[in-house]
Amino acid sequence: MQITRNDVLRRDLVDIVLKPGTTGCVVLTGTLRDPFGGAVVDFERGPGASSLVQVDHLVALSNAWQTGAQRLTVQQRQDLANDPLNLLAVQGRLNAQKGDGDAATWLPPRKSVRCTYAARQVAVKQRHHLWVTAPERDALQRILTTCPGQRLPTQPATKTGAHPLRAEGPRVRVGPTKSHSTGHHGGHQMMLLEAQR
Repeated sequence: MQITRNDVLRRDLVDIVLKPGTTGCVVLTGTLRDPFGGAVVDFERGPGASSLVQVDHLVALSNAWQTGAQRLTVQQRQDLANDPLNLLAVQGRLNAQKGDGDAATWLPPRKSVRCTYAARQVAVKQRHHLWVTAPERDALQRILTTCPGQRLPTQPATKTGAHPLRAEGPRVRVGPTKSHSTGHHGGHQMMLLEAQR
């Protein structure tokens, strides 16, 4: 995860300084423009200071486990944990506040990113064959109905000045629900999502 963390820091921070002798891998310092809250946070590697910038799993791993990841292979779970689409550098305080929350229990304070935040969670769940609970489905639906035509991201933005929560894939449509009747999670409501070109 340490290598993945550095990959995300290099992608999401600006004005970065890399540690010599690490083949351009380890980030020593940089600046985060926090997508969740909008604050500008200075990152400096080292005890204490580096916790000000953390790497968030947009779909928390405990939420993923409860919504299908327990059925994945070890390799598939590793792919989920290290998927760049599911990782985002954010302000440590807000990451701690979010904890293991899903869209039903926590949303970014910055309202302007909520649509792309929700779309990216949907994209991660689709990619890794996870489902949503009824409260999570309802929360995602409430968010996404405020932004018709919202794009479903297929990969995170790269260092081209694009916002890390910007989505540019097919449009997301939240459709009707059906009961999920397989396994011991029978009765959970599923959200059917259609990616429309």
